[in-house]
Amino acid sequence: MSLAAKQAELIDDLNLIENAQERLAALTSYVAKTRLPEEQKGDDLIVPGCVSRVWVKGRVKDGLTEFRCSADSPMVAGLVALLCDLYSDVSPWEAAEVEPELWTRCGFTKILSPTRLNGLSAVRGRIRELASHWKA
Repeated sequence: MSLAAKQAELIDDLNLIENAQERLAALTSYVAKTRLPEEQKGDDLIVPGCVSRVWVKGRVKDGLTEFRCSADSPMVAGLVALLCDLYSDVSPWEAAEVEPELWTRCGFTKILSPTRLNGLSAVRGRIRELASHWKA
């Protein structure tokens, strides 16, 4: 499945939850799927620009990306887990080039603080940086 199709399906699924706050709470279901094991949380994986400590690790397996992440804050953990899930199992080119639309299309930009949105942008930057390296 292409990243565009994956993102559209994810947006449709999330938007089945009518209330944006409840939609945000539902993101915790992504945490277990993308959790970075405690022993792998090195300082080199911390994403600068996030208020909470956020770790992102990625690799390419069988030609597709795989991202794992963790965060100190439960809400941030859900948000970054959603990004890691979105950008996993796609080509490095797609992970580097396709920007997330879900923050706007799911109404999260209306309820998240500018600080949280900046942190998510930093996480997206880390994912883009890793994927750009792999597509070369």
